[in-house]
Amino acid sequence: MNKTRKSEIPEVVVQLGIKIKETIEANQLKQREVAHDAELDVENLRKYIKGTQEMKISTLFKIAKSLKINPGDLIKDL
Repeated sequence: MNKTRKSEIPEVVVQLGIKIKETIEANQLKQREVAHDAELDVENLRKYIKGTQEMKISTLFKIAKSLKINPGDLIKDL
């Protein structure tokens, strides 16, 4: 049984996922490593990257920390 969302995913969530993916690739990291360092399940990280799931602000901070960047760098210019 598929779940249906009550509302559409905002475009900013999709753009944030793209920025996370680009940062992972630019630093030649593996999604698995980033998820581990951020104490996340790799499948959840992939959902954030694809823009199919919104994240809590605390999750954004964990991902940024695992990427060794400022959280503001991920949301700048979105």
